[in-house]
Amino acid sequence: MSGYSSYENVVTTITNAAKTLNLSENEYISLIYPERELKVSFPVKMDDSTLRIFEGYRVQHSSFRGPCKGGIRFHPDSDIDEVKALAAWMTFKCAVAGIPYGGAKGAVKVDPSALSHDELERLTRRYTAMIAPIIGPERDIPAPDINTNGEVMGWIMDTYSMLKGYTVTGVVTGKPLDIGGSLGRPEATGRGVMITARECLRKSGVSLKDVTFAVQGMGNVGGTLAKLLYEHGATITAVSDVSGGVYKAEGLNIPEILGFINGKKRLLRDYDASCIAHITNAELIAADADVLIPAAIENQVTAENAASVKAKWIIEGANGPTTVAADEILESKGVVVVPDILANSGGVIVSYFEWVQNIQSLMWDEDEINRSLDNILCKAINDVYRCRGELGVSLRTAAYAVALNKLVNAKKARGIFP
Repeated sequence: MSGYSSYENVVTTITNAAKTLNLSENEYISLIYPERELKVSFPVKMDDSTLRIFEGYRVQHSSFRGPCKGGIRFHPDSDIDEVKALAAWMTFKCAVAGIPYGGAKGAVKVDPSALSHDELERLTRRYTAMIAPIIGPERDIPAPDINTNGEVMGWIMDTYSMLKGYTVTGVVTGKPLDIGGSLGRPEATGRGVMITARECLRKSGVSLKDVTFAVQGMGNVGGTLAKLLYEHGATITAVSDVSGGVYKAEGLNIPEILGFINGKKRLLRDYDASCIAHITNAELIAADADVLIPAAIENQVTAENAASVKAKWIIEGANGPTTVAADEILESKGVVVVPDILANSGGVIVSYFEWVQNIQSLMWDEDEINRSLDNILCKAINDVYRCRGELGVSLRTAAYAVALNKLVNAKKARGIFP
């Protein structure tokens, strides 16, 4: 959407929540501006021995409540505005979940599919060296995001450790298990969205089996979510990836679809099965389903398509998939929007568990991790619903209000230096 600014979207949401709480500007103004923005340019030797210059970012939005926390994405469309917005969302996500982190985010402007495996490793290590002065277990802890994974986190951890002269497992989360990763971390964001869907539907008097779902995005988050929903007896009528989607009113065979996608990294445009219809991502947003879960990228439900949404609930698996203008349209239609800072916080919650395990040199079992994730997320959901009832506002405003109270109180307790 031309002229759309992710960060302006965040600032508007923060300001609206602050007004709802009757906060003075002095109390929340620090949250309108990131604490630190780092932009780096760095050379990478390609396989043909030529040098290419890449641009990267690391933004630390807030450290009021603890070290900054947030993923690193590799994407050709990344820019500083997007990274600032993602960092701010992390601040509020950690606060609403009640975990002692602030928010950060990083990115490299690159299409990783155009790089060889060796080029990707060299790019990752050089980017790590460029941001190394401002990250660390006590300062800022990166994690995977779009187009990054456990292998990339391993390269970051190793590079940072080489610079320090000793192994520092806690510098990143989302690592492979053999170098300090946590059980349950790869599935945590998708599992958290499933838990959120379960609890929010329960509060409306229905179960996962009573409604139909449309899931946009079949990557780590959407794929895990769809698998878990299917295992809980839910009917998923539509799913999509970057190539488009498929629809079947009676419900899709999710294990078969995941096997098709993951087996040879194939796209849904090439998937075929009895009685399915191929649809576009735009058609998925307007699909005939009770619950729409955008779990791909930001800016998907907008003023241009919000009126076409048929779902009664939208549960945001992605960061920032719904614009402020779309929120107003959806609210007028009676659509319940469960915000990203609540719905997809499972990843950062289990990242926190991984960080704690690294610090304490412990290893928790997966049942304990999943049980703790469920408990923390259910408490956060209850807090947000309680706030919505007290203030008479949307779930998004309520979630930001819950987080704002914690952030403002932390800032008051710390005071202003010097």
